[in-house]
Amino acid sequence: MKPPARLQPLIEEGLIDSVVRQLMSGKEAMVFVVRCGIETRCAKIYKEATKRSFRQAVDYTENRKVKNSRSARAMAKGSKFGRQEQEAAWQSAEVDALYRLADAGVRVPQPYNFCDGVLLMELVTDAHGDAAPRLNDVAFTPEQALQHHATLVKEVVRMLGAGVVHGDLSEFNILLAHAPGVDGADGVDEPVIIDLPQAVDAAGNNHAQRMLLRDVANLRDFFGQFAPTLLATQFGPEIWSLYQAGLLSTDTVLTGRFERSPASVDTQAVLREIDDALAEEAARKLRMASA
Repeated sequence: MKPPARLQPLIEEGLIDSVVRQLMSGKEAMVFVVRCGIETRCAKIYKEATKRSFRQAVDYTENRKVKNSRSARAMAKGSKFGRQEQEAAWQSAEVDALYRLADAGVRVPQPYNFCDGVLLMELVTDAHGDAAPRLNDVAFTPEQALQHHATLVKEVVRMLGAGVVHGDLSEFNILLAHAPGVDGADGVDEPVIIDLPQAVDAAGNNHAQRMLLRDVANLRDFFGQFAPTLLATQFGPEIWSLYQAGLLSTDTVLTGRFERSPASVDTQAVLREIDDALAEEAARKLRMASA
């Protein structure tokens, strides 16, 4: 196909040889399948802020560090240059998170390059070599649902150990990839987490707890459709409680049970949770309508 204008610089630089097809167009970016030598990869083109439906909420960008002091001052003032720098920081946040999480052993697409607002990364595939489906497009047996839920809860723990909370984790941004077996054995399907520009610092963002609880609740509610026993679990509060106490590691055995200590109710926090739930439901309906 004819290369989009945003990919032309990467072709001129020799980073991409040709564009095969458009893979998807989402709330924040368009993704294309591209050829790079003998490999097939994908190129994620970030949409301009004015053309995105996903707003860069202050909750997500809180306490994000900018190395250049001039850029930081411009972003704080909200000048035109500052908005451009804020946009660049939003895009590069995903690249930073991908490298950070890959180093921690989290299943994410391997990033290869980031140039002019385009992220070149691994194409996650199924058993036939085609683009892997989202969880939302797959039906599971109860056993499969329990297995994938357990895998993703461990991934959330591993991400938290790396100091990262996804912030928008759901069945819409998790792919079901095929991992080949060893020595001729049959391969297995494994979840791969994608879409990380809104990832937040677990220790530096005041909203990290709320976002992690929402991420884990989304996993519970989705897989609970296939394995109803999951609907009664409380992995989110259990994970965060252990994290705060310094007792969480990838070897921690989680039970899915959690008893809240009696304390006074924070009415404002409850109202924020309600607002967040309403906003998340509206976003979910938008994603389903555009799927």
